[in-house]
Amino acid sequence: MSAVTVPATPEKIGKYPVVRHLGSGATSEVYLCHDPFADRDVAIKLVSAALFNDPERGKLYRKLFVTEASLAGKLQHPHICQIYDAVADESAHYIVMEYVGGGTLERYCAPESLLPIDKVVEIVFKCTRALEFAHKMGITHRDIKPANILYTGETDVKITDFGAALIATGDSTQISAIGSPAYMSPQQVKEHPLDHRTDIYSMGVVMYHLLAGRLPFQATNNFSLIYQITNVEPSPPSSYRPEVPPALDAIVRRAMAKDLEERYTEWEQFSLELAQVFRGEPVAGAAAGGEEFADSDKFETLRKLPFFEKFTDAELWEVARMSAWHAAKAGEMLMKEGEAGTYFCILAEGEIKVTKRNKLLNVLNAGECFGEMAYLRKEGNRRGADVSVMTDAKIISVPTDKLDRASDGCRHQFDRAFMEILVERLTMANVRLSGV
Repeated sequence: MSAVTVPATPEKIGKYPVVRHLGSGATSEVYLCHDPFADRDVAIKLVSAALFNDPERGKLYRKLFVTEASLAGKLQHPHICQIYDAVADESAHYIVMEYVGGGTLERYCAPESLLPIDKVVEIVFKCTRALEFAHKMGITHRDIKPANILYTGETDVKITDFGAALIATGDSTQISAIGSPAYMSPQQVKEHPLDHRTDIYSMGVVMYHLLAGRLPFQATNNFSLIYQITNVEPSPPSSYRPEVPPALDAIVRRAMAKDLEERYTEWEQFSLELAQVFRGEPVAGAAAGGEEFADSDKFETLRKLPFFEKFTDAELWEVARMSAWHAAKAGEMLMKEGEAGTYFCILAEGEIKVTKRNKLLNVLNAGECFGEMAYLRKEGNRRGADVSVMTDAKIISVPTDKLDRASDGCRHQFDRAFMEILVERLTMANVRLSGV
């Protein structure tokens, strides 16, 4: 038996010093490198130049490389592995990517190592948001599978490997014979024209695999597998894992519908049903206690609030990460006059009142913010009034120091929203003073 040959690790790839070899793929070697200019670790996919000269598949390999390279700097989303740069010259062809430690979701597809069901729901939800973002940019991934979803712990994931992507540009030639058969949609195995709904199907298969610990179709060869994908209805995940609730079985079934008319037509539908199941039905493995808010719940809540209307998906995820969420009871005091203002709040649900020396100043409803002067004033940030809960409420608190460290885009959105609120309040105050 001959030993597997591991290529010698180069000292440098282009301007990037190599730290170590990370792994091998069918067409490339992946290395952990350091970017001395941005002072960050990166993963570099080094493609063998000889592959491009392969008489049978050289054209395909070249197309895959160019496709992935063309996305450099474009797919900026918290749940997509960012492509920083791509280089193709006589000496080397390589793609520079965000380095994500922790491996892929493959390890959590075996029956003995399954993730809790609530974490699976969160992971799939985040993937649907990332893939909707890609879809809005005209990109269909076409190779969604656990091996292409990097897992960084808890429920943080990043989708990677867009080499097989179909990009809606002037050059929209669809190359067949790519993808992973077990995760392909009926339309993909039949080599029909594809759109984002093929990714929806593949994401359904990934969800099935993570829930059930096995693939929906078992076959000894590709011919049998293709027959099952196009003709056989799989057993629900709960038949292999009884604690999977019926609502999740239904979501998997709809995502994996063979008929395009029965499948989710938009990513948003898929995401919304996942969030509704998490909120409305106890999910096996979910954390106990009324103070837990899932990332999917936070994201969907933020999207619906007028305050966050102009925030991008990436900025909403940033807000969800930096904020603290609290279920407050009627009568609870949220802020006291004279205390230091180290945070401001947005009211997600319920009603609160603002008083000063027991005199009612205002009643706020869902979607309104309060305590924002602590952020806007920067200095002398003492509370100017008391704030208490009138009805049971959901409160989103944003520490001012965390917002100071947020991205420029996120801070800009907050400043814009605050400015609109201040203008509206000044206008109302002028109306009251004028007696109109």
